[in-house]
Amino acid sequence: MKKIDGLNRGMGIGGWLTNYKRFNVLPNDKRLIITVGDMEHFESYITERDVRYIASLGLDHIRLGFDQIVIEETPYNYREKIIDILKDFYAWCKKYGLRLVLNMHKAIGNYCDILEECGLMQDSELQDRFIAVWLKLEEVFSRDNDVVFELLNEVVNATAKEWNDLAIKTVSALRKLNKDRLIVVGGIDWNNPPGLDNLEVLDDDNVIYTFHCYAPHEFTHQQGVLQRDPLFYNRKMPYPTDDIERYRDFHRLVYNNNNAYADIERMDIEFLREYMMPAKRFIERNPDKVLWCGEFGTIRHCNITYRENWMRDVIKILKEWDIPYCVWNYLSTPNDGNRFSLVDDDNRKILSEEMVRIIKGEVE
Repeated sequence: MKKIDGLNRGMGIGGWLTNYKRFNVLPNDKRLIITVGDMEHFESYITERDVRYIASLGLDHIRLGFDQIVIEETPYNYREKIIDILKDFYAWCKKYGLRLVLNMHKAIGNYCDILEECGLMQDSELQDRFIAVWLKLEEVFSRDNDVVFELLNEVVNATAKEWNDLAIKTVSALRKLNKDRLIVVGGIDWNNPPGLDNLEVLDDDNVIYTFHCYAPHEFTHQQGVLQRDPLFYNRKMPYPTDDIERYRDFHRLVYNNNNAYADIERMDIEFLREYMMPAKRFIERNPDKVLWCGEFGTIRHCNITYRENWMRDVIKILKEWDIPYCVWNYLSTPNDGNRFSLVDDDNRKILSEEMVRIIKGEVE
């Protein structure tokens, strides 16, 4: 498979310009307002020290998530302070030899963790604003072709055609300004591997394709307080395990499904390999394209050994298939009910030496 320099092993940063607070708990009329406290957070939460540390881990890129409402003050008008923060962050990445991937984590009309009344894929004005944000960022980074643009984190509430149409329209608009910009496009349904099957592959050598992996969800999001189903089940989940009944019980209780995992007796790497098979099919169908696993991880309060086991198996499969990757997530805010932090809040070091080795790809 084709490779891209500086896009082999990376670290995602959320909790700064995205997921800095969860909108699930806010009333609708408060969700799109940036407060003074938010701005103070944006100006201080991540520093050059964090970038230096990520580089010290032997990684080569950072995937920085941002929300549309963070950068867009009003439609078609942008916060210069946020633009300056992005430029400073890019300078830190350059200083420490890291490639920057800018990821629109949440677009207005496409929030991956809450339902919205108005969908991005069904509203032409929201689509125009979405494209305009990317054109603004192209203007800001016009001289910096090493910056990668990832159009949208996880597409929800859309058909494959609706998203393909918007993605193509956005790529076309960017190409009028820069034919060499690397652009990342993922599939529908939260960017899960099956979304790759219906993703339109473009005749453009500078488009990269991506997917995420959070399977099995009842493990990676166990006892998470922002997702209804693991909160309801409220059970610690081991990985790997012969206790497949613990996983089957989740589906029995939550979905009234008595047939879940009927064909397996153990939750382990073989389940993950089968789950990610659409990614293998994609690279077999498109050997001249780049496929990148842009996000995968486990919730913070999961047992650290189980977190290591799962991360090791996912990276083992990705290396087996020669797929570059980016782990999620460097640091989540302490008040985030969906914390996926890999570092300690205070010293900002990876929570275990074994996890460091795994993230670096030292797996067998």
